[in-house]
Amino acid sequence: MLRGAATDLLNPSVVRHGAFFNLYSEFDGNTWHTALAGSPDGIHWMKKGRVLSPDHATWEGDYIAANGSALLESGKWWYWYQAGKQIPKIGLARSDYGLTWRKEPQPVIPPGPRGSWDERGVADPYVLKLGGKFYIYYLGQNRARQQQIGLARSSDGVHWTKLRSNPILEAPLSGAGLPDENGLGEPAVWQEKGWYWMLYTGRSKNEQRGLLAARSHDGVHWERIGEPVRGNAAWDSEVVCDATVISEPDRTLLWFGGGDQAKPSEHLDGQIGMGTIEIVQ
Repeated sequence: MLRGAATDLLNPSVVRHGAFFNLYSEFDGNTWHTALAGSPDGIHWMKKGRVLSPDHATWEGDYIAANGSALLESGKWWYWYQAGKQIPKIGLARSDYGLTWRKEPQPVIPPGPRGSWDERGVADPYVLKLGGKFYIYYLGQNRARQQQIGLARSSDGVHWTKLRSNPILEAPLSGAGLPDENGLGEPAVWQEKGWYWMLYTGRSKNEQRGLLAARSHDGVHWERIGEPVRGNAAWDSEVVCDATVISEPDRTLLWFGGGDQAKPSEHLDGQIGMGTIEIVQ
């Protein structure tokens, strides 16, 4: 478990380069930052400090530069992250060693046009590289504040084209009593056993959160499966969210955020836990 003096630690994004490295979100009571930790085994972590904070003099504002997705690409660290408060957007930063970062001057994924499914914000990126192309799964919010999941593609990780068929995973009807009726987001996607798999966060009407699963043959058309994953300890009794997954030949590793307070954004007593995933077909 990763815990600390900050109000919340959430949104892990774990990559492996020999050791494990975790770019996670840290809330100090006013602002969400991105911090870095390293581990030899993915279980025991050593914090290396904050590495990314919002620049209030730019489009980012002063609330968040976090909730991101890390990727090691061509010997460099790439990190797509969320910034902006009223209408969030997705930015990109790159680094040689993971400690000092260079940000793109403008968002790489902006909200959609008026009337679109993501006109009121884009957030929670999760990036894969497959067959020489980048794919980003992300949350979009419409003017009714309905949250859904979409997909965009890119040849360089900077310039993106959103799917015309977005959203790829829609929110259920309100009042249905489902575990994601109040919104869904924070997707984590990986390939295993001939399928694409997704874990995403579902928000119930009372703001309890759990991880829900979906699967797809092509990464675009998804079917929901299984029951929500809830916390089984006091520290994650109200919230389980923010999955990140590494699939290895002999195991599939999962890191996630958890908390004991059912609140929408922060002050969840957020901490980061770990588990494994076993897919039974």
